[in-house]
Amino acid sequence: MNAVAASESFAITSAGLLDLWAIWRVGRAAFGSDAYDMLTLLGTMLTPRIVCLKATSNRRVIGFVASEINAREGCGWIVMIAVHPDSQGRGIGTALLHAAECALGAERIRLTVRRSNVRAIGLYERCGYVWVNTFRRYYHDGEDGLVMEKQLGHARNGRS
Repeated sequence: MNAVAASESFAITSAGLLDLWAIWRVGRAAFGSDAYDMLTLLGTMLTPRIVCLKATSNRRVIGFVASEINAREGCGWIVMIAVHPDSQGRGIGTALLHAAECALGAERIRLTVRRSNVRAIGLYERCGYVWVNTFRRYYHDGEDGLVMEKQLGHARNGRS
């Protein structure tokens, strides 16, 4: 895949198995104990229906997003999105989110975020997501997960 988003400081392209360790490191830096373990990340990246994109700067992975279409629910899901703390605040999360939305081509996109993650919630709201549900005790420590959704109004890329 060619770059789907780029700026002077970073580019977004497809992620592959060769990026696994770098993506794991970004996840650990961004989420600590909430980060996916290596086996879960490997399974995610090997799942054909999941779209994996990475943000790179100077050939270093600084962000990652995994997304999929959930046929049962008829919508797309952002499975995971992470930006290394050293690179946050530069528009990378916004660019990754937009690239995943475009790649999915769904009319609705959903994601789950920790109730306490005010910074991420603000990003999602600025990108057009609204709270639609709560998954009680969703995270391993018992914190609720907020389900947020964005209505795109029409399918992109000819998919629905």
